[in-house]
Amino acid sequence: MTTITTTTKRSSVVLTDRICQRHVTERTKVYDRKCPGLYASILPAGTATFNFKFTDKQTGKQRSTVLGVYNPETFTVDDARSKVYALKAMTPAALVAQLRQTKVVKIARGKTVAEIVEERITWMGAKVLKRDGEMRPRIESWEGVTRHLRNFVVPRLGKMIASEVTKHHIATLSNDIVAGKHGGKASVANARHMRRAASGLFNWAAEAGRDYVSASPCINLPKLDEEHPRTRVLSADEIRVFWHGLGRTDLPWDRTTRLALKFALVTMLRSGELLPIHRDEINTSEGTVDIPANRVKKRRIINQPLSDLALEIIREAMGNYDYAFTGRFGNAPLARQAMSGALKGTKHKNGKVKTPGICDLLGLKPFTTHDLRRTAATMCGELGLSEAGISLCLDHQANKDEHGKPLPAVTNRVYNLATRNRVLRKREVLDPWAAELRRIIGAADAEMRMAA
Repeated sequence: MTTITTTTKRSSVVLTDRICQRHVTERTKVYDRKCPGLYASILPAGTATFNFKFTDKQTGKQRSTVLGVYNPETFTVDDARSKVYALKAMTPAALVAQLRQTKVVKIARGKTVAEIVEERITWMGAKVLKRDGEMRPRIESWEGVTRHLRNFVVPRLGKMIASEVTKHHIATLSNDIVAGKHGGKASVANARHMRRAASGLFNWAAEAGRDYVSASPCINLPKLDEEHPRTRVLSADEIRVFWHGLGRTDLPWDRTTRLALKFALVTMLRSGELLPIHRDEINTSEGTVDIPANRVKKRRIINQPLSDLALEIIREAMGNYDYAFTGRFGNAPLARQAMSGALKGTKHKNGKVKTPGICDLLGLKPFTTHDLRRTAATMCGELGLSEAGISLCLDHQANKDEHGKPLPAVTNRVYNLATRNRVLRKREVLDPWAAELRRIIGAADAEMRMAA
């Protein structure tokens, strides 16, 4: 015997989809005569929410639960009736438990975007056990994602209830970033970063157990304009000016940073890979350096051969320190931004130049540390060196064998873990590249073989 009774209103009508779509000037409740207990709450904003009201005779209290928001495609009057009939078929205890769960979801749906952003950041940064046995952040790019969320999403949407954010809000924010109306200068790249960070945020917020939102609003957004990859490559003359300019004693940038820039050009390593090189990572007998997976973009160990020029640079830079490129205190490597900061210089908050960059001081067209990798790869290609070898030097996974035949993607990722042959193929590129650099900078004789 059930103890649930439904409440019927005298003003009830047969609820229809058309009624749910009508315009009202104030909040209006319309009760359904066909399904007692079901009513639609229609707002002036144009939304209608279905609710189920009943009285629990065990407690004598009237209870209600939200069924969902009217949608002509996904949740109609007939869908709401079906849901009510299912609830009426439940036992009183089960129905009360269902209501309790609905209340929990309702509280979760009341969180602001700023609140779930901070939860997401904590979740991403939590350290977990990785495949290589190390404990590292769950999302290893979490610091970059954090910047995108805090710089782009929170200032605009932070105070909004997360469940109320729509596709229109995300699209408008994206358009403003592209137009330079939000987050600094106009940038398609920043809009793309924002979309990626927001999509990850709302997909995570919609997962079972959180239920902060019912679905991600980052779907079917207008396509962004195509981004054109950078093509800056230093010429031989620019390399000569750059190399000898780094040896000047009047530059405001420290010697270690300048040697790191030379090392990047010689080895094709990324700044985050080369700056923290420790003495224990250098194999002097083999003439290689082993970059651990936690510093590599693709999270795989890099065994990079060092040419004689690279060895000269790293020996001079390291001296008696443990790290190849130490900061001013000598007990830690240079910051990752040291090289890029030296190239472009620094500015005060008012925009005035604080310290001029190396490019300006040497009269060179601006370029980045990543452009040094592109320059080295391009010149190696012009020398006719192996494209597969150049790809390996850049730590781009080789997808073809020595005969140009495509390899299955899983081959090098899971099965072929041999490194010796790859090191040899890299050396066939890096040694000739070092020789070409010596020719370009005019340091062929013994007196100029030092990296200064």
